[in-house]
Amino acid sequence: MELSRATGGETIAGNRVALQFDGPTTFSAWLESIAAAERFVYFENYLVRDDPVGRTFRDALVAKAKDGVPVYLIHDWFGCWATPRSFWKPLREAGVHVKAFNPPSVAFRNPFGALQRDHRKLVVVDGTVAHLGGLCVGQAWAGTATEAPWRDTGVEIVGPAALAAARAFESVWNRIADPIFLAATLPEPVEADGVPVWLIEGEPGRARVYRTVHLSASRARRSIWITDAYFVAPKPVAEALAAAAQQGVDVRILVPAHNNWPIVGSMSRGGYRFLLESGVRIFEWQGQMMHAKTSVVDGVWSRVGSSNLNSASLLGNWELDVGVLDAELGGQLEGLFLADLASSVEIVLPRRAMTAGVGSEVGILTESLDPAEPLSSRIERRIRERGTSHGRLTMASVVRAGEVLGEALSGNRTLGREDRTVLGMLSIAALAVAVGAALAPSLAGWLIATIAFWFGITMGIRAYVQSRRARAEEREAERRHIGPQGEET
Repeated sequence: MELSRATGGETIAGNRVALQFDGPTTFSAWLESIAAAERFVYFENYLVRDDPVGRTFRDALVAKAKDGVPVYLIHDWFGCWATPRSFWKPLREAGVHVKAFNPPSVAFRNPFGALQRDHRKLVVVDGTVAHLGGLCVGQAWAGTATEAPWRDTGVEIVGPAALAAARAFESVWNRIADPIFLAATLPEPVEADGVPVWLIEGEPGRARVYRTVHLSASRARRSIWITDAYFVAPKPVAEALAAAAQQGVDVRILVPAHNNWPIVGSMSRGGYRFLLESGVRIFEWQGQMMHAKTSVVDGVWSRVGSSNLNSASLLGNWELDVGVLDAELGGQLEGLFLADLASSVEIVLPRRAMTAGVGSEVGILTESLDPAEPLSSRIERRIRERGTSHGRLTMASVVRAGEVLGEALSGNRTLGREDRTVLGMLSIAALAVAVGAALAPSLAGWLIATIAFWFGITMGIRAYVQSRRARAEEREAERRHIGPQGEET
C-alpha cells in the first residue's frame, strides 16, 4: 500500500525482470525485440543521435513499419537539437509516426512548458516486453575502438508490467498528437509466477520518485546504494539520506568523476560536504561516463530508470522508472555497484584524507581491486556473487547555484572549493551583464522589454484560455447536476 502511494502506480505482479548494464548487449536486446514485433512498437527516448547506433535503430524501425506493424516514436526536441531534420525523414516516409516533444512552438503557448522535457528511455513491443532505464540512443553508449562505452543500466520486463509501460507511452503520446489506444486492444495478461513491479511515471509536479526515495530512505535498515549521473539532490532528499546514515544505515552514492556536463559535476560536488559529515560515503567513477540512475535498498528493493536525483528530474520532467521488490535483482544490483566501486575513488573529508595520507582538501580512497582483471569480468563476478548470496545546464544546477549563493551571502557556512567555483562563475556572469547594460543601456532595455512582453502576452493568453475553459466546465457541471425544473439530479 505504501509503495503504491509513493510510486503512484499499482502493484503489478507476475513479471520477469532482467538486468541490463552493457550498452552493446542492451542495444542488441532492443533490436531483437523490435524485429519480433507483430502488433506495435512504441519507442520513446530523450536523445537519438545521427550516428551508427541511431541509424541502426532507424533502419530497424523503418523495416518494421514497412512490414505493416504500427510504429510510434517520441523524441525530445531539446535532447535531439543536434540531430538533423533529415534523420527523421526516412522514418516518416516509411510510415513511422514521429513526434518531437515540446518543440520551441510550445513556448508561445506555455512559456514554462519549454523547461519540461521528456527524459524517458523506453521501448515497448506488443505490450508483452518492455525495455527501460537510462540508455539513450547513440554511439557513446556502444563505445568505439578507442573509447569505452558509457556505463549505464536498464531492465527488460516481460509480463503484465510491459502492458502498463505501453499505457505510459500512450499517456505521453496523447498529450502531443492524435490519441492512440493500442494497449486497450490487448487482453489483460494473466498473472504468472514472477516478481512484483511498480511503474513510476514521472510527470511535472507529481514528485513520485521523490516520494519513493523518501519512503525507502525511512524504511532502510541495512543499506542504501545509489548510482546517479547528475546528482544534485534537493535538500529534503539529501537530509533523508543523511538521516539514514546517522542512524547506522550504509548509505553510498556513486557519481561520475568526469561528467559530460561539467557544470552539473561542479554543482554535485557543492553538496558533498553535508552528506560526508553525516556519514554518507561518496564515490566517483573514473571511467568514460557513469550515466546510470539506480538505487538498491537492503538488497531487496531496487529502482532503475531515467530519473536523476535532481530537481529537474524529480519535479520538472517526464520520467519513467521501475521499482522491483526482489532479492535476486537486488543482489545483482549490489554486485554491479561493488564492481563499479572497483573503478572508482572514494571522496573523504580532510581529516580522513590526512589519516589516509592524502593532503588535498577533498581526499580520495580507492577500493581494493585487481588491476589486471577486465571491467566486464569484474562486473559479471560481482553480480554472480551478490545474486547468489541473496537468492544534468539543468534546472537542478540553477537550484544548487541558488543555494550556494544564499548560503554565501547569509554567511551560513564556509564555502568549499566547489562552492567557491560556483559563486565565482555567478559573480562573473553578473558582472558581464552589468557591463553589457552599462555599455549598451538601450539594447539592454529593449531586451528586457521584449522578454517581458513575450511573458506578458503568453501568460495573458494562457490565463484567458484557462478562464474560458473553467467557465465552460462550470456551466457543463451545472447542466449535469441541475434538472430542467431546477431540481438537483
